[in-house]
Amino acid sequence: MSFKDISQIAGSAMAAQTVRLNTVASNLANAESVAGSEGQTYRARKPVFATLMQEGAGEGAGGRVQVVDVVESNEPLRRVYEPGNPMANAEGMVFYPNVNQVAEMTDMMSAARAFETNVEVLGRIRGMQQSLLKLGEG
Repeated sequence: MSFKDISQIAGSAMAAQTVRLNTVASNLANAESVAGSEGQTYRARKPVFATLMQEGAGEGAGGRVQVVDVVESNEPLRRVYEPGNPMANAEGMVFYPNVNQVAEMTDMMSAARAFETNVEVLGRIRGMQQSLLKLGEG
């Protein structure tokens, strides 16, 4: 596997983790938003990843990561009886998003660590390339 292949894999992984971090940020930003009906309520979003293998790749070849879609969670919304809330419906119910803040923070830490790991891979590739160039000098 060439340095270029490794760089492309790490770069695609970083792009995927960026999408993951953005969806976590969106979920956390909307975690306490309130709506008067289920249809208007924010629903947590999750990215869907896929591995794309290289065409005609032999043994030891890798692939890259692609974000296929960002889907809404099927978890139930929180219904809360708050008749004094200006967003309450006729029955006094308001709807809160199905965002689990603890799970989102855990997901954010995982995505950040995965991103950092790929940055480290790119740094090591650069170091190896520089070492190879120095070998050619001497």
